[in-house]
Amino acid sequence: MGVAGTLEYFSDLLSSSKKGKKKKQMQTVSVKVRMDCEGCQLKVKNALSSLKGVKSVDVDLKQQKATVTGFVDPKKVLKKAQSTGKKAEPWPYVPYNLIAHPYAAQVYDKKAPPGYVRATEETAIATLSTVEEQYTTMFSDENPNACSIM
Repeated sequence: MGVAGTLEYFSDLLSSSKKGKKKKQMQTVSVKVRMDCEGCQLKVKNALSSLKGVKSVDVDLKQQKATVTGFVDPKKVLKKAQSTGKKAEPWPYVPYNLIAHPYAAQVYDKKAPPGYVRATEETAIATLSTVEEQYTTMFSDENPNACSIM
């Protein structure tokens, strides 16, 4: 450990003792916001841009989605979006290819943007039963013993 390493060690030691606050992580927060027109879109974008630590704000009127990137707290982003007077909630959708059964009643949402379904925490929906797995692999191209009719 040379002189540079020693100086870096002391610098880190002193800087960590000065502040008791944790450094916020750079993250991307997505929020579903009910917007009707370009004016609503601009209002939401300006409100979210005014938050401390925000690096970029992307508002998609068609998907009713606002995405904030920066050193922000998700709860503060949601609260700021709600302060505009619009109905806001955390982004509830995930790409449909991440869910084992995207058309199950608990995850399928016809109001979801194209290619998305509702996120679910239930493991019963996300995993295949052994019988379903047998039927799925029976006609699979990867299975060498699969039905040759197909």
